[in-house]
Amino acid sequence: MQFSVYQQSHIGARRVNQDRMGYCFTRDALLLVLADGMGGHLHGEIAATIAMQTLSMMFQMQARPTIRKPERFLEEALMQAHRDIHAYAARHQLPDTPRTTVVACLVQHNCALWAHCGDSRLYWLRAGQVLARTRDHSHLEYLIDKGQLDPADAANHPDRNKLYNCLGAHTPPRIALSRQSALQAGDVLLLCSDGLWSTVPDAEIVRSLATATVVQAVPELVAAAVARGGARGDNTTALAISWQGDENLAGSGLPNVVSTQMLAADQVSSTIVGAGAELDAALDADPFDEDAIEKAIAEINQAIEKSSQLLK
Repeated sequence: MQFSVYQQSHIGARRVNQDRMGYCFTRDALLLVLADGMGGHLHGEIAATIAMQTLSMMFQMQARPTIRKPERFLEEALMQAHRDIHAYAARHQLPDTPRTTVVACLVQHNCALWAHCGDSRLYWLRAGQVLARTRDHSHLEYLIDKGQLDPADAANHPDRNKLYNCLGAHTPPRIALSRQSALQAGDVLLLCSDGLWSTVPDAEIVRSLATATVVQAVPELVAAAVARGGARGDNTTALAISWQGDENLAGSGLPNVVSTQMLAADQVSSTIVGAGAELDAALDADPFDEDAIEKAIAEINQAIEKSSQLLK
């Protein structure tokens, strides 16, 4: 299994970056995850971090080296992340639970399957065409689907930030699950937060990923979103892979190529921050201790920066 990968996150004009992203893989399975903490609720960055850790932990426990029941895995992993967020809020007696959107994609046997809650998106691209895109769990997407809103007017609509589905809410999340989709060499999977897709049109996203490698396209798209967001710009995060399946990319010259062929059947590699002692201590600290929270965020961002340099 081989793929070219790149991920990048930018704080934009916000005080805190509440976006999280990363990936885990075994010899025969790959999990991509992106979460966008909801800024209108207390400690959205903590909710996003918990979601990432829960999905990573469950993948590492169940991938041997593939996930036996992928649909069930994604549904159970997102529900467990929801429960873990509530457990954190109860443990610290928070007045409300932190919340986050999430999108996760599992790739194995040359097939992709994804699930999401909220408006973090997945795009599946082939030869400059969008084969699939997740549908946002938002009021605007509902209006667009009903023909009551022109997509061109969505960016300035007063309800553009209204979501009806996420992890951490008082009601259980409604998990949207795709069908398994057969991948071909060269297919691109892009996971991104609304900081990207709300400012960069789909046509531009597709064109960039069709004419450049993911290593070139991802930072260009993030930079464009940040520049256009300006003084009101949101956190902007993207994680993309160019799938190659079992093709041999040795000597291809492509950057950031990951090959899993040398991994043992029970070995898992991950860019997602795990249960490090310092991070756990920060997550379990007083929820109103800003220094502890900032320390946790700094550690996560440092890990993201290092993982973005991952080579074969």
